[in-house]
Amino acid sequence: MAESYYTLFNEFLKICKQLNSINITPTLMGSLGLQYLTDENWIPSDIDIHVEGDPRGWEAPDEDRIYNWDAILTLMLNLGYELVDIHEHEFHNKGISVEYGAVNTLPEFAKVELNDLSLIEESGVKFYLPTLRQYLNIYQASSKDSYRNDNNNFKDFRKIEYLIKQLKIDGESVS
Repeated sequence: MAESYYTLFNEFLKICKQLNSINITPTLMGSLGLQYLTDENWIPSDIDIHVEGDPRGWEAPDEDRIYNWDAILTLMLNLGYELVDIHEHEFHNKGISVEYGAVNTLPEFAKVELNDLSLIEESGVKFYLPTLRQYLNIYQASSKDSYRNDNNNFKDFRKIEYLIKQLKIDGESVS
């Protein structure tokens, strides 16, 4: 069952509050983050959270890819989540899927500098969020991944078109 944007975003805030309590300021990624930024319905189906991790990304061993993994695992278990896939760092709870990734992969993968992410404070919690330009870089880099394309029905291309249009409206040059 697909959860609504508001259900997913409120759950993200609940998780984020707990992450903040252990001195982790996560980055909200994926369709949920893009919808928060743009107010467009991107039909998010899960919560993608990036935290400090090994810049090698998928090349790093599963158990070492996410820094502070033991604390994050304990936090998620205490929130009622079950770890369902260590490779994807994916948790499930009552129909909600949460996946963790390493934010440190963004500079090499998508030319997104971590210092340039926007710091957001919402409902007393802090998290980072990519800008429109950064989302464009991320989705353009992701669109080159045939596995992602095969499993996302090419949804990224619609996002790329939207982001290019928005950036042009804002007067940015887009290549």
